[in-house]
Amino acid sequence: MTVPLDIVTDPAHGGRWTSLRTAGREWLWRREAPERDSVSPGDLFVDAGGLEECIPTVRGIPDHGDAWSRPWTRDADRDVVHCDRFTLARAIRSTRDGAEADYVLTADAGFRFVWAAHALLDLSDRATVHSHDGASTRLFPEAAPLLDRAWPKGAAWVAGSWPVPCGLRLDRFGPDDGSAVGAVVDASRCCVHDHTDRLSWALEADGQPLSIALWRNLGGFPSVRPYRSTGVEPMLGRVFDLAEAGPGDAARVPASGEVRWRLTLTANCRCP
Repeated sequence: MTVPLDIVTDPAHGGRWTSLRTAGREWLWRREAPERDSVSPGDLFVDAGGLEECIPTVRGIPDHGDAWSRPWTRDADRDVVHCDRFTLARAIRSTRDGAEADYVLTADAGFRFVWAAHALLDLSDRATVHSHDGASTRLFPEAAPLLDRAWPKGAAWVAGSWPVPCGLRLDRFGPDDGSAVGAVVDASRCCVHDHTDRLSWALEADGQPLSIALWRNLGGFPSVRPYRSTGVEPMLGRVFDLAEAGPGDAARVPASGEVRWRLTLTANCRCP
């Protein structure tokens, strides 16, 4: 049986989603980071957990994008943030089956970007994530120590590899082992299982590249005072760093000057 999702956001501090709750369960992981309240555009990312709106990049410059460090304003039923090269509007509403978030980005035609719903989830070490079997998976250099073969210097796709590219079991978060791995799966849907709870994610956008990014930090990041954080991140684009995006790896604004997309969340559905 599907159930509604209650969502709380913090427009004054980057539009971050601070709560994603069903009856008896908070899905979002959070950490104490009081310095987050005083950041300015261009600052290094301050990880307070929750779900961050990372745009126009995740890694690279600006760190985790340009929207998380700016105040958002309320306009009717939407939250809006104005950045140097684009404006992003977001409208979130509850549905009978969970919740939907509709986005509109306005920018000059040809503007390229990556967007991620950078969701850090409060998951047990038994949690798993399910997506399209055999989907190509992009691995990044930090995965090299965990792989069963040598890995090139940069990111690379492993075709037909989900959920076990090069021997790395990405669908299982597991207990802390001192590793931290980022990956991008060529899929637009996934479902997180944690004990008897389920949370599915589905992303829709006409004519744009879609993917699911994973951040499996099992006590391997940062190098000083590492902690555990597990991320499931629907994306427009197929790479963490916009500067590394090849053809088809980034979203692009068409002649209309707008890109629209929808993120749908469903709790306790009958996902695989």
